[in-house]
Amino acid sequence: MSSAESSFLASIKPSTPAGAAEPALLSEIDASTRAPVFFFLCCGLFWLLLGTAFALVASIKLHNPGFLGQAEWLTFGNIRTAHLTSVIYGWATNAAFAVAFWIMARLCRTKLRHVGVLGIAAFFWNLGVAIGIGGILRGDSTSIEWLEIPAYASPLLFCAYALVGVWAVVAFRFRAPGHVYVSQWYILAALFWFPWLYSIAQIMLIFAPARGAVQPLVNWWFAHNVLGLWFTPIGVASIYYFMPKVLGKPIHSYYLSALGFWSLALFYNWAGVHHLIGGPEPAWVISAGVVASLLMVIPVVTTGINHHLTMIGSFSRLKDSPTLRFMVFGGMSYTLVSLIGSAMAVRSFNEITHFTHFTVAHAHHGLYAFFTMVMFGAIYYMMPRLTGREWPSATLISVHFWACAVGITIYVVGLSLGGLIQGWEMIATTTDPQTHEVALRFPLFIDIVRDMIPYMVSRSVAGILITIGHLAFAAHFAWMLLQPRVAAGAQPARLSPDSAAPRTPAYE
Repeated sequence: MSSAESSFLASIKPSTPAGAAEPALLSEIDASTRAPVFFFLCCGLFWLLLGTAFALVASIKLHNPGFLGQAEWLTFGNIRTAHLTSVIYGWATNAAFAVAFWIMARLCRTKLRHVGVLGIAAFFWNLGVAIGIGGILRGDSTSIEWLEIPAYASPLLFCAYALVGVWAVVAFRFRAPGHVYVSQWYILAALFWFPWLYSIAQIMLIFAPARGAVQPLVNWWFAHNVLGLWFTPIGVASIYYFMPKVLGKPIHSYYLSALGFWSLALFYNWAGVHHLIGGPEPAWVISAGVVASLLMVIPVVTTGINHHLTMIGSFSRLKDSPTLRFMVFGGMSYTLVSLIGSAMAVRSFNEITHFTHFTVAHAHHGLYAFFTMVMFGAIYYMMPRLTGREWPSATLISVHFWACAVGITIYVVGLSLGGLIQGWEMIATTTDPQTHEVALRFPLFIDIVRDMIPYMVSRSVAGILITIGHLAFAAHFAWMLLQPRVAAGAQPARLSPDSAAPRTPAYE
């Protein structure tokens, strides 16, 4: 057995003593994470740009159905599904891996081990995503929301994740002695929750499908929890790590963060079932989902208060810190989208919003306005420390932030308003003036579709703005990688305001 194999087996062997590692220097930690983080971020950026192109085409088709209508593989069903898969499993998951590994290595004060094997696993993850999207475009989608990747690509994704996810666990096990931080709770929990969700959903919906009413239950349990128990913990962990780092002060309350974590773990698992209100499901299951969704106010408000009280007295830093700007926007979006989600579990409100564009706006509000904006902020902080270079252009950072922030705001507000109007029209009632009997008024479906055209146009306008932001970010990212690296010992030009932020102790 080679020394590399012996080292690898020792690192995952349960009997190997934990907590005996010596703290590594930040420069050593960053050097060990550089290659895998770059690989994840470059792959994620590729999928983000591809998914953005798919999204723009799909949006235009909603108010101009003949757009690119000659190509069979560019139908709305294929393009929108490819967009969702590119963003969820391509961009968002790659970004989550990169940020989670970097934060975990820094908080554990240990170098990332066996990065070569991790790189191979990362390659096969992205190969699985590519095969899945190719299968979707050729018509092999499973038609199961958030799980559309064809069955022949799913095992590759699961095996790749098994190799990727274990690295953060290994880093935590062999961390240097010291405090366990809030961000570590969320990251470790997310790394355990995702394979549990994905494996059960694949078995019960794809490989050994459950029958009847169990299928939608499993589908919504998976789709809702991927956002709430995979992306949300990574996003919240990032805010808890980067906000104090930039501000140079600790998070407001350790106890509030503990309450937020455990209430999220307890309540979110049930919450997705409220999307099946009115469906052929047991009443107690729907009621449990409604109660859990309303109880989600506890972790959301707790986390929001903790973040806000941490920011008090430091809001002026938003002007000069791109990381803080993205983090605060994402944190505020997390609070708002979660409270809206709880409101959607109220039966009277759900009656209006269900099966409308409101739910589409809600999904993008969570995955983009919260999670993606937080990942952008994390990348702005990480890259100068990984490359030894500063961001070349403050203008491109501003273009990126404002184009994406304004774009997603137009998207969410426009589709939410359109969805409410759409819902009211679909359940509208009329009263007979003579008999005073109340009856449903059924407008022609095509009339409702026509009423939604202005909101679909606003969606495309928002998509164009977001595309501009993504192109600015991609160009800036490439520019940063291609510029000369600062020589060892030299002081880099501080074009990125975060580099001048008050520094916390070296090992925190």
